[in-house]
Amino acid sequence: MSNSSKIFFKGIADVSPLMIPVIPFGIIFGVLAIDLGFSAVTTIGMSIIIFGGASQFIFLQLFSAGASSLVILSSVGAVNSRHLLYGAVLSEHMSDFKMIWKIIFSYFLVDQAFAVTNSYLKNNDDKNKAFHSFGAGVTCWVIWQITTLIGIFLGSIIPESLGLTFAVPLTFIALLVNDFRKLINIIVIIISGLISTFGYFIIPFKAYVIVAAVAGLASALVLTKFKVLNND
Repeated sequence: MSNSSKIFFKGIADVSPLMIPVIPFGIIFGVLAIDLGFSAVTTIGMSIIIFGGASQFIFLQLFSAGASSLVILSSVGAVNSRHLLYGAVLSEHMSDFKMIWKIIFSYFLVDQAFAVTNSYLKNNDDKNKAFHSFGAGVTCWVIWQITTLIGIFLGSIIPESLGLTFAVPLTFIALLVNDFRKLINIIVIIISGLISTFGYFIIPFKAYVIVAAVAGLASALVLTKFKVLNND
């Protein structure tokens, strides 16, 4: 087995424990997409093309709320913009790689893959160490597609009368639970939530999500700077 293959399988092993909480989210996504009227082909296509859990749920949220295509695309793009930072970090270790490999790696570079690979990169000097990200990312991709398919199957047999669209906001609430441990996070959540709630009625083109996100980022920046200055 080549060294790059060993690093690839190391990535699989390292990211596997993080796949446990991903499984229910993938299933929920598949179920909700079918419940909202998406076809099975469209749903699995979304998981393949977008391949981003949070952004796919935002897509469903905005679509179900009747948002315009511009708002949906810009919101999904804004959520996925964090991958620019992931790519910038990984690019330092891929200077000798061909462009085709860089493109392939960038497609699989999701949150969980970056989390385990970032730690691995700091503690290893092998020239092929970026393959760790590839192994981790492929694992995330396979799990996400399988769970989406399971959700599609379940969504096709669950009665429409159950009205499972309520699970979209519940999913995001579950994602926010860990953020309630810090005061700054709570303040940002409240600011974003209030703007989103009132903006739903007064902001045109269903752009309340974008406005709330920008306001949340701005408030987080101000609060973080204020905290740093006080610590100094």
